[in-house]
Amino acid sequence: MDHISVIARAAGSGGAASASGGGASGSLSEEARAFLQRRVASLGLVLGSIFGTFLAFRLVLSLIDATSYGPSVNVWAPTPFLVVATASVFALWLLCRGRPRSLTAIRRIEAVGLELGCTSLAVMAFYVPYPVRPDYIVVMALGLTMVARAVYVPCTARRTVTIGAITGVPLLALLYLVHLHGHDPAHYSSAAVSIVHESPGRWAVRWVIVDSLWWVTFIAICGATSHVIYGLREQVRDARRLGQYTLVEKLGEGGMGAVYRASHSMLRRPAAVKLLPPDRFDAQSLARFEREVQLTAALTHPNTVRVFDYGRTPDGVFYYAMEYLEGANLAEVVAAGGAMPPGRVIHVLDHLAGALVEAHGVGLIHRDIKPANVLLTAQGGLADFVKVVDFGLVKELRDRVSADDATAPAITQANSVTGTPHYMAPESISAPGSVDARTDLYALGAVGYFLLTGRDVFGGNSFEVLGHHLHSRPVPPSERLGAPVPAELERLILSCLEKEPARRPASAHALLAALRAMGDAHAWSDDDARAWWAEHGDRVRARRARATVATGTTIAVDLGERAG
Repeated sequence: MDHISVIARAAGSGGAASASGGGASGSLSEEARAFLQRRVASLGLVLGSIFGTFLAFRLVLSLIDATSYGPSVNVWAPTPFLVVATASVFALWLLCRGRPRSLTAIRRIEAVGLELGCTSLAVMAFYVPYPVRPDYIVVMALGLTMVARAVYVPCTARRTVTIGAITGVPLLALLYLVHLHGHDPAHYSSAAVSIVHESPGRWAVRWVIVDSLWWVTFIAICGATSHVIYGLREQVRDARRLGQYTLVEKLGEGGMGAVYRASHSMLRRPAAVKLLPPDRFDAQSLARFEREVQLTAALTHPNTVRVFDYGRTPDGVFYYAMEYLEGANLAEVVAAGGAMPPGRVIHVLDHLAGALVEAHGVGLIHRDIKPANVLLTAQGGLADFVKVVDFGLVKELRDRVSADDATAPAITQANSVTGTPHYMAPESISAPGSVDARTDLYALGAVGYFLLTGRDVFGGNSFEVLGHHLHSRPVPPSERLGAPVPAELERLILSCLEKEPARRPASAHALLAALRAMGDAHAWSDDDARAWWAEHGDRVRARRARATVATGTTIAVDLGERAG
């Protein structure tokens, strides 16, 4: 999963990364930065206007009624602190309304301006007559300031609570001193409630606890506000970007990338997303992966997996989204239930050959037909519907490759051997540049052999298997099983496994016709399929569950690249 961190962001944290300077890139980071700068500037303007209004009110009141607090009170003493508080929050607007600033600079401007403004406001509690309860006035003023920040500045609840806690430490320390020096039991008559006769120290502790509870309440409300507003903004942004695929679990990995079950922010059905890992991120891999997507998307046969979407993430990683298929591949089916009866083998090969008829008809060969790339799924009311997947080694036939196609040499090199050893035709080993549609028919024959016997055509390590494909004749399935096999099915499978391409069926269409002419062509019914899945389905699903890896990452679609 290490490579996913390069191309995906954790679900639910993407916006935080974007708004904090990490995670997203390109236009997405710029969008987050610009939005954050605008919101911090707006916060500064709103708070500055509010603080400025109270400053003006205090100045007017001090001028026209300077003796309202008594001759011993200097009404002008707290004014400088209110000026500093007003200037500090106004600075947010002044510094963020102009030229673009980095995400780090915006965060620092916000933190310094708010802390300086709130601390200056808290100091004013020393200059408010104690009987007026300056602690309540200050806690209310700063609490509403924190609420305004939660509304205006997009961030996670964690960051809001952290800022509230940092602001609360000096606030509560100052209020303790206000209570300690402001309370005098001698001011109260003997008829007053008993608690007012407490010592200043005990009184200060009592009321700082009460102030703390009010402050915690304010911060909890602010945290909830940030969580709701931030979450709504994330959903809106995801919808505007038309597509984040949340990777739910890893389904498998092959030579050309990993496949994940995914959910989409707008599609009402699951999808399977294939990614090209960064450790294979070279020109040849990119060209092959891009060609795979384009060619697979052009195929419309019902037995070929459908592609919904393809492109690149903002980090430049190739992906494509295809239909998610419940069920299991042929290797898993055989592992769970053993060799298939001839009627089911014919049924599977019929669907598989049908998909190849279309692909070969438009000039494409698969080159990696194998049990792991053929799925059995329930679709259209049928319990054993075949889907061919993973055109990762797909190749255009020679007469379709343009002379000026720069990617063609990178995809198929004369001296490279690509494929899965147990299902490779002899010519794909000895002369990779000469493969054609009959190469897929060889692999189809090897798949049929595996389904009929439960074993590969040849055993041994990879080098031994390649040698057998070149020089050894396969043991007939009936001998391998020690039981009779329909002669026409056995002959067809062995003809597909001929070393010379010319001795194989002439085409996928001819192969399909031969399959449908067999006496057992309709021996496997949908009822048979349902009965098999009822008996073995739990075992198949258990095997697949062990093979999957849960994840929670999300990839984002680069709409600009997609449009291009």
